[in-house]
Amino acid sequence: MTVKKTIAGRLKERIGRYTMKKNMMKNKPYSISNLKDLIEYNTKTFGDKPLYYYKDGGEVKEFTYNQMNDAVNQLGTAFYSMGVMGKRVAVIGEASPYYMVTYFAAANGGGTIVPLDKELDNEAIAGFINLSDVQALAYTESFNDRVSEIAEKAPGVRFFISLQPASDFTEDEKFLKISTVLEKGRALISEGENSFTSFMPDSEKLAALLFTSGTTGTSKGVMLSHKNLAAATNASCDSMNHLPQTYRFVSVLPMNHSYEVTCGHLALSNIGCCTYLNDSLKNALKSFNYFKPNALILVPLFVETIHKRIWKEIDKKGMRKKVRFAMKLSGTLRRIGIDIRKKLFKDILSALGGNLDTIICGGAPLSKELVTDFDAFGIEILEGYGITECSPLLSVNRTGKVKPGSVGTPVLGCQIRIDKSPNEETGEILAKGDNVMMGYLNNPEATAEVFTEDGWFRTGDIGYIDGDGYIYITGRKKNIIILSNGKNIFPEELEEHLYHNEIIAECVVIGRKNDSGDTVITAVIYPNYELCEGKSDDDILAMLKQAVTETNKKLPTFKHIGNVELRKTEFEKTTTKKIKRFLVK
Repeated sequence: MTVKKTIAGRLKERIGRYTMKKNMMKNKPYSISNLKDLIEYNTKTFGDKPLYYYKDGGEVKEFTYNQMNDAVNQLGTAFYSMGVMGKRVAVIGEASPYYMVTYFAAANGGGTIVPLDKELDNEAIAGFINLSDVQALAYTESFNDRVSEIAEKAPGVRFFISLQPASDFTEDEKFLKISTVLEKGRALISEGENSFTSFMPDSEKLAALLFTSGTTGTSKGVMLSHKNLAAATNASCDSMNHLPQTYRFVSVLPMNHSYEVTCGHLALSNIGCCTYLNDSLKNALKSFNYFKPNALILVPLFVETIHKRIWKEIDKKGMRKKVRFAMKLSGTLRRIGIDIRKKLFKDILSALGGNLDTIICGGAPLSKELVTDFDAFGIEILEGYGITECSPLLSVNRTGKVKPGSVGTPVLGCQIRIDKSPNEETGEILAKGDNVMMGYLNNPEATAEVFTEDGWFRTGDIGYIDGDGYIYITGRKKNIIILSNGKNIFPEELEEHLYHNEIIAECVVIGRKNDSGDTVITAVIYPNYELCEGKSDDDILAMLKQAVTETNKKLPTFKHIGNVELRKTEFEKTTTKKIKRFLVK
């Protein structure tokens, strides 16, 4: 009798969980029309629920949805009194609730937020500030010692607002603490000032100005309207509709990146999720263990790093064969409806907090092996595709419908087509939808170049769409290597094959001209020096050439890598950990 009751109890519990999940997936997320609409909905719906957890002076603090609304209204109202409302406001630094407060306060008052890359030097930061005609700059703790030099190089900035002021910070009319500015706004609101709180942004107007990688001479200013950001936010929410409001995230990507803000902060707040703001990239794994996230938004290099660490620990314990056997056994059991991954791979999952079941990944190509390995461990990777000019999301794999190697199907409200001739298998990926940018700042020529006559945006990426509507990216148009026989080589494809060799830490495939003027496919490789201890450069180069030979055996002859170059330092990367290919000469 007891056994029957236990079985019945378990069955009831499973049915309850299934019903909850089924109902949860039926609930469509709220569709926002602009960023102020997002804030108002979030406040009304989630109120005192924690939006963020973050570290301040070594102490973990909570920041609720209501606190976000209050702070945005206070800062926006202060901006009005300071003559900054409706102007361009820049923000720079590490993840902070007040980073997003600044973001919303600038955009929701009819102005423009300009998120800047914290990895830039002072000269470049000032250059972008001057180019954008920024009136106020908000900055986090790491810029406390740099802001005076930036101020000298950017004389047009009227206010510098420290979001995390140093203990010896001295205020004046130009340099202010965020607490002072918020108090100013709070006092004005209590006196009846409502110029900001009653303002409704025009969805067609500029809301955010984001600069692509490069110097002020080569970077383009991508102009995104409220409509663009709202469309991308709604699409992100739609694609993550399976995630419950109880899910916890850890934010690790740079705050100036459109992927992090749109798919992370804007979309996750609209779903009602809670995010822990990681204080440093080096502390990411510690943050995972502390906050125990259910899901993460990452770029491929981060996923690759986690993957390598997992297998390194497995190899250290001499468990590779046993783990591979367990993965096969688990796969067999899953095919008959039995899922024991959480038990089999408990130790692996514990290293990531123990609750992680979803990784949303985009920004660069991701190896199929990583997708299948993580799936075997019990973590589903939903690979997606986006570009800053499209706010940025274009496509993503959906839960339970993942095709490894693809970047999924087009998101809500976005159309994708391939620009190719009938005899070609691949072509340039074109996009159209409300998520596509207004254009490039002060650059009508560049704007015209990236749009077709009938209004489709040229992504610059090459790929194809399969019979099920899944998009596959084969390379970047500008990276194509054209051989003397007319064959087109996509270096990204070869690099993906090379990364299967553990001796290769980083690589870039390029075309080199030989003495005869022919183009030779060349792999520039930074090796995994942990595996090269005690080896000379000649020994390491020989090991790399052997790895390339093994790779060539899997490729058609015309794609064979003909030359290998040893690189002794890591490649220079963007803040989202993409290798800066243009610097590889």
